[in-house]
Amino acid sequence: MPRRIRQHVNPLKLDYAVGCGARVALPPGRPVEVELGCADARFLFERAAVEPARFYVGVEIRAEMVAQVNRKARRLGDVPVLAVFANANIELPALFAPASVARFYVNFPDPWFKRRHHKRRVLTPELVTTLCDQLEPGGDLFFQSDVFDLALDAMEVLEGAAPGLVNAAGPWRFTRPNPYGARSKRESTTERRGKRVWRMSYRRPA
Repeated sequence: MPRRIRQHVNPLKLDYAVGCGARVALPPGRPVEVELGCADARFLFERAAVEPARFYVGVEIRAEMVAQVNRKARRLGDVPVLAVFANANIELPALFAPASVARFYVNFPDPWFKRRHHKRRVLTPELVTTLCDQLEPGGDLFFQSDVFDLALDAMEVLEGAAPGLVNAAGPWRFTRPNPYGARSKRESTTERRGKRVWRMSYRRPA
């Protein structure tokens, strides 16, 4: 019987302190998009179908999901999607060179509702500093969640990153549409149920 893959893991556990820890080999001349916590990478596969000239990297803390994504990419053939096993909050500085990423996505991260667990949330000031460094000038950071309190906390972190990032909708404002022609499983389920998705789009000034 296949081993069940956990939906939520504590990123602060020692088990998840070490992933690949190595620079990701990126193809030259192709804009790179990175999803933090890609899970099954449905979002990235759909992005690749929309814009196949780009290269898509999913950073995922569960090794089983990474293997599953890469098997699917090989099975589909010439699909520019790669998953890497890493803890984004610890290893992201090693994965990508400065100014090498065109866009980061943070799609429906674990909410960690209890106050004592907020330290496990992915979008920290330290991570945002790294994202600012790794985004190319004019690059984007797109965040979305169906949990308003989590989205608001993320906005507080991102607004504090100025002048590193600029809110495309204006300070302290959410953006309504998802403009990227791709939907994660959670996003599709949320919209099918008629619930609101809280989205933010930030840009590194050129």
